[in-house]
Amino acid sequence: MYPPPPEYLAERRLLTRKLSFWRIASFGALILALAVAGWRMVGDASHAGPHIARLTISGVITDDRDLLKLVREVAASSASAAILSIDSPGGTTTGAEALYEELRRLAEKKPTVAVVDGAAASGAYIAALAADGIVARGNSIVGSIGVLMQMPNAAKLMETVGVKMEEIKSSPLKAAPNPYEPVTPEARAAVAAMIADSFNWFKGLVKERRKLDDAGLATVSDGRVFTGRQGLELKLVDRIGGEREAIAWLETDKGVAKGLKVRDWKKTRKLETYGVLGRLAGAAGFEQIASVLERMDQMAQAALLDGLVAIWQGSALN
Repeated sequence: MYPPPPEYLAERRLLTRKLSFWRIASFGALILALAVAGWRMVGDASHAGPHIARLTISGVITDDRDLLKLVREVAASSASAAILSIDSPGGTTTGAEALYEELRRLAEKKPTVAVVDGAAASGAYIAALAADGIVARGNSIVGSIGVLMQMPNAAKLMETVGVKMEEIKSSPLKAAPNPYEPVTPEARAAVAAMIADSFNWFKGLVKERRKLDDAGLATVSDGRVFTGRQGLELKLVDRIGGEREAIAWLETDKGVAKGLKVRDWKKTRKLETYGVLGRLAGAAGFEQIASVLERMDQMAQAALLDGLVAIWQGSALN
């Protein structure tokens, strides 16, 4: 019997290598799937039983579906109470509205307290209003009760360089104001009316939730920010302190059992949003890199916010 030709042997060796590769790859995928499932089971187990759920609200507030979903999960969980750990300059008015409404549903089911760790300004203060009580550090920042709309206007520059933007539109206020022409009185009045409507909604929340009279509301609703100590005097917060004081308040005022552990509830970090760098960071377990990427994303969101916003710009640009 003649030995097989060299070409046949080479082809068999190549096929064997391919089969070995796919066996190893399949085994690795199975191990990864089991690890992810185990991690999720551990995460779910950590949220079982009575505890105090800590929800972190940080960065620019937008219509974040993952955050809203997380709030609903806490509301449906076995947590005995919730702490809202807030450090945010605010964000879009619609994002703040959606978050406020979801947090109110949570507070109707479980005692909820907001803790201002750094800033609860503008839209973030709207989120804090949803809680049963607000605790703030003495040097934290609260307030910035107001709504704004900002946009660049390049009309003068375009005139200087000799460029004119031609447009045909159905009515004078369509897409007005725009950055290519001076703002007309009619366009300014239309935007001002829209801002006034959102501002009245914001003030109504503050008045109702903080139980302020008209004079007290007028004092705090001129757009300025306050320290936590000033906010306490003006009834924007209930007490000075941090998480320890918030837990004590839950125990004494809301009847939450003493000694419960505080457990973090976090959104699933979607590193694939940040491309190859994010996937590499996730694979290597580099949480600090992931945090930096998220912070960069938040800064980009702050720069690109469109429409009506309830945000303290000084903080957003830090």
